[in-house]
Amino acid sequence: MLRSETATSPERRSRALAGLRAYQQARRPAPRPPKPVFARAGRAILRDYGGSGTPLVVVPSLINPPHVLDLARGNSLMRWLARQGVRPMLVDWGTPSPGERDQDITAHIEQLLLPLIGALPRPPLLMGYCLGGTMAMAAACATPVAGLATVAAPWRFAGYGDSRSAMDSVWHHAHENCDRMGLVPMEMLQAGFWQLDPARTVAKYERFSAMPRGSASASAFVALEDWANGGAPLTYAAGRQLFDDFLHADLPGRGKWIVAGKPVGPEALDCPAVEFVSASDRIVPAATAAGLADSRILSAGHVGMIVGGRGRVQLWEPLADWLRAHRLPR
Repeated sequence: MLRSETATSPERRSRALAGLRAYQQARRPAPRPPKPVFARAGRAILRDYGGSGTPLVVVPSLINPPHVLDLARGNSLMRWLARQGVRPMLVDWGTPSPGERDQDITAHIEQLLLPLIGALPRPPLLMGYCLGGTMAMAAACATPVAGLATVAAPWRFAGYGDSRSAMDSVWHHAHENCDRMGLVPMEMLQAGFWQLDPARTVAKYERFSAMPRGSASASAFVALEDWANGGAPLTYAAGRQLFDDFLHADLPGRGKWIVAGKPVGPEALDCPAVEFVSASDRIVPAATAAGLADSRILSAGHVGMIVGGRGRVQLWEPLADWLRAHRLPR
């Protein structure tokens, strides 16, 4: 990818390689202590961020670690929400083993997410980010919740358009090895994401090469890239369902996805619901959104709406307003 994107500019290639080297060698802060565990279901746990009011179960994607929602001191949506009149709890999916190879995305909802929701004393608010929003929508169709908010969540996968061919190609070349392992390594998924915008991937490392080492901007870059390049593998069945049933066949968008014995989708929701959609999202294009009646269009990007400088005004505050308006009486 680097050779292709910088074929006519050795200078750009050198800058990108220098940025990559600087990223690899950057110092990392010590990890923060994890939040207390409220409930467990299999390898998944629900971490309690405190606060008061209606419980809010926050569902991250299966892809990349959940801590983008709690990225750093002073830049944590979870910790901020704990001060906004709700009690946020973050799902941590844990690390699957090859023995769980047959647990697809549907099974993650039925066997892990629904039991975590059921461990709460009353129906919670539910929020999902990225693929976690897709899963939260399905869960809200299968169990009572006080309200549903999705953020940058794909539902109509046909909206990926021509990008589906590139991602199909990645899966075509990787699935046999993934089948042997019983797992889909994060590196394989990251290669697929790079194909969505290779020029941007190279350019960001070029920019990083010029950042002062140890500066606030450099530290923020390293924290975000560590998140983007990290994470547990998917089970083989989850990867197969993501690429074959969702991206290729678009079962959710066509109303053909069955969870807990029934079709799931916007028309099956029995609770207040809102979706936050980015008009500039390269990972989850706006065309893939579910199309809820209450749809808020943002100009921040897929990750920027969670951790970027404009995220608080564009997403955090409107989200908190919506959650407070739909919390249950004490």
